Amino acid sequence: MPPAPVLQLRVALTGADHDRLMQFYCVGLGIEPEAIWTSDQGKAVLLPLGRGTLELFDEQQAETVDGLEVGRRVSGHVRLALQVPDLDAALARLAAHGATLVAGPVVTPWGDRNARVQDPDGLQVTLFEEKAKD
Repeated sequence: MPPAPVLQLRVALTGADHDRLMQFYCVGLGIEPEAIWTSDQGKAVLLPLGRGTLELFDEQQAETVDGLEVGRRVSGHVRLALQVPDLDAALARLAAHGATLVAGPVVTPWGDRNARVQDPDGLQVTLFEEKAKD
């Protein structure tokens, strides 16, 4: 079997207040950093997020997903979608660490529970809890 053409997906978020983003993603989501780099040239953190995928939407699909989760087209060019084990707990933790609620939980046509927040720099993040397996 030939090697995979891509071995890892990394999304780099740049924010004006690094510590605030650390609080939001590390404390708010409960993610332990895999690596931390701090020097006179800047700060960076590597957060393991489990399995990564890249979704490519056309405008119509983005409008469909925004419509399901928020009721209208609101997301930008990039939106993160993170699967969490407990949607309500994740929303509560993120609210305590700078999240702005865009839309509360909804049940999607495929049975997942989704909610939409913005991180402290305005990036929209979908949180989803998969439907329980029967």
